[in-house]
This record gives sequence, structure tokens and C-alpha cells, in this order.
Amino acid sequence: MMYAPIAVLIIYSLSKTQNGKITGFSLAAYSDMFGDAKLMTAVLNTFVLGLVSAALATLIGTFTAIGLFNMKKSGRRVLSAGNQITVVNADIVTGIAFFLLFVFLRNVGIPIPDGWVTLIIAHTVITVPYVILTVLPRLRQLNPNVYEAALDLGAGPWRATVRVLLPQLFGAMLAGFALAFTLSLDDFVIARYNKGGVETISTFIYGALRSKGLKNSYRAMSALLFVVILALLITVNLFKAWRQKIQNKHDGKKI
Repeated sequence: MMYAPIAVLIIYSLSKTQNGKITGFSLAAYSDMFGDAKLMTAVLNTFVLGLVSAALATLIGTFTAIGLFNMKKSGRRVLSAGNQITVVNADIVTGIAFFLLFVFLRNVGIPIPDGWVTLIIAHTVITVPYVILTVLPRLRQLNPNVYEAALDLGAGPWRATVRVLLPQLFGAMLAGFALAFTLSLDDFVIARYNKGGVETISTFIYGALRSKGLKNSYRAMSALLFVVILALLITVNLFKAWRQKIQNKHDGKKI
């Protein structure tokens, strides 16, 4: 039942409609979609924002997870609780909080450009906790003796982290990146309050619906976006399963 509206959306994107009724099969919505320059700009903005914020969130979240994992239990609990704030907080509260923060920073003389900068900051902050929650379980599964052996053999902490620890975390990092990317694509409320002059897919379609009504090309874009994200998530999970299978075989040979 949760996916029924998406199925209806896909059916309508592949159909001719007249007065809200399906009259036949058609791909016209998809050709119209690629001919809509403003919609294509919004799509490009959305994917650039998602990739940049997801990359930053993966980098920050991975090293934060490593730091949390090596902290004392009391400190880890406090910071882990703080990490959950943007996860459990309502999007409307988070979006307005970011908006007020950027206004405050400008008022005290810190010139944060409205648009790309505010969007990247906001989307990075809201997706970092999900990367942390993805990487931490993998860290608990690792053999700490491997990292310590690298230190004993002369590698510094940074080199041991980059050459030994991060390759073992690659699957979790990839999953965290995919999750952060999809969360960025999914966002509407935070982008609505902090977008400046940058339009994402969600804000563009929302504005277009209020002024011009629903075009079939918007249905086509939404359907295509759903299929692309679904394929991405399936690919990432299959890749993780394949890496885990290889790792298990490797560990079995060692034993």
C-alpha cells in the first residue's frame, strides 16, 4: 500500500490522459521532460547537491565514527545522543533552524552566500548522522589487531588509518554515501527554506504546481528518479553482499 501511489505515478507517466482518464500508452511525457530546460536545470542542481553533500557527509561521518568508536564509553554516549538530533528532529524545525542560523551569521558579519553554500552545509549536516550510524557497526566487526599491527610495524596513526582501516570500511562508507545521497534527493523542507535562488526537483515541482498545475513531464521525472534511486540502492546492497562474501571466503582460508 505504501508503494501504490508510486505505481500509479509510473502508470500515468506512460499514458495518454484526457480529463484525468487514461486513453492509451504514450512516451510523450518523457520526451517533454527532456525538452523542459528549467526542469533539467533543477534535476542537475539536485544531483550536484546530492553528490557534493553526500561526499562531504561520508568523509566527515567516517572519521567521526572512528573517533566515537575509540572514545570512552561515557563520552561516546553523550556525542551519540547529540548525533541523533537531526535524525529525530522534525524537518520543518531543522529547516527553519538552519535559516535562522544563516541569518544570524550574516548579521554578525559572517557573509554566507545564500543558495549553493547554505544548501550544501544544511544537507551535509543532516546526512552525517546516517553515515555515522552506517559505519559504526562495521567498525565493531573489525579485528583491532590489524590496525595495531600496522602501528607496530612503523606506520603512523594517519597512514594506518588510510592504508589499513579505511579499505576495510569501504563497503560501509559506500552504503553511507548512497544513503546520504538519497536523503539529499528526498529533502524538500530544508531546501525550501535555504535554497536562495537554487531550485531542486522538489522545490521546482512544488512551485510549478502552485502556479501552473501538474504537467505529465513532472510525473515522468518523478517516475524516472524513483527507478534510478531504486537501482542505485539495489546495486550498492549487491556490492556489499559480494564484498562480504569475498571477505568471508578470505577469512575462512586464513582459519
